Amino acid sequence: MKQPSKRVLVTGATGFTGGALAKKLVERGDHVVALVRKGANIAPLEQLGVELVFGDITDADAVSKAAQGVQIIYHIAAVFRTAGHPDEYYEAVNIGGVKHVIDAARTHNVARTVHCSTIGVHGDIEELPSNEESPFNPGDIYQRTKLAGEQLFAKAMDDGLPGSIFRPGAIYGPGDLRLLKMFKQIKRGFFPLFGGGTNLYHLSYIDDLTDGIILCGEHPNALGQRFILCSNEYGTLKDLAATIASQLGVKAPTFAPPIGPLMLAAKACEALCRPLGIDPPLHTRRVEFFVKSRAFDNSKAREMIGYQPKISTREGVKRTIKWYQDNDLL
Repeated sequence: MKQPSKRVLVTGATGFTGGALAKKLVERGDHVVALVRKGANIAPLEQLGVELVFGDITDADAVSKAAQGVQIIYHIAAVFRTAGHPDEYYEAVNIGGVKHVIDAARTHNVARTVHCSTIGVHGDIEELPSNEESPFNPGDIYQRTKLAGEQLFAKAMDDGLPGSIFRPGAIYGPGDLRLLKMFKQIKRGFFPLFGGGTNLYHLSYIDDLTDGIILCGEHPNALGQRFILCSNEYGTLKDLAATIASQLGVKAPTFAPPIGPLMLAAKACEALCRPLGIDPPLHTRRVEFFVKSRAFDNSKAREMIGYQPKISTREGVKRTIKWYQDNDLL
């Protein structure tokens, strides 16, 4: 039986995850409203017939205007680790933006609000695979402000706001550009596995993720809960690189230089550049990609709300490569 259409608000709809979510909601028959900043690439949303409300997540009045008459809010907007932003901007978006969404949901009696957090709130922890109750250990301004935003939202749920929280794994798939550099390096035959590539890496394919996000917005068991949304499988960075190489028809990376010199170089770059207000060409967090293990347990989402990731890493990599090639990126 087809579900009746809903009027829903998606923040962050010009981004990768928010855009994919908006597209899926439109395709299933929902009326999607998107809060978008002036100057953003709105063409894909216009083609979908999304209703656009211009404004910024840091503007309480704009958020409230966008939330009028909606039944569900999917709050995806956030500021990531991009160059040149002061700490105050992360706080304004990743914490202040959450407060504006909470206030708008309360003002307009929104039936359900879903908040996008990050598995990064767990930081670098020893317990693997981690779950929703694992310790918090944020490692940078992005992770710290995302944790503060999640805790603000959790407090609102405790105080009666009908909602849920999800923490996605490393999101990838057609449309994503964050892993493009890795794919390009592997295709060229030079992707150094610093430290050996034995650290664990856990992905979340975009189509599976958006299915999970919608479950957070509609399943009765999701109310008041936090869920990790990620693939059913994870493996080492070396295994992921080999899978990408296999799908590209090239040799799997084997060069494994030590991590120490690279980390020292990254720390030196940060020490020299930050006092000058320059974004370092090499960050310690980029080096940590090669050493930090990230593996998670999605059983709570599977058991409570019927979350069912369908795309294997091999199939997801295959589809991502095709999209890169179709768009002359790889």
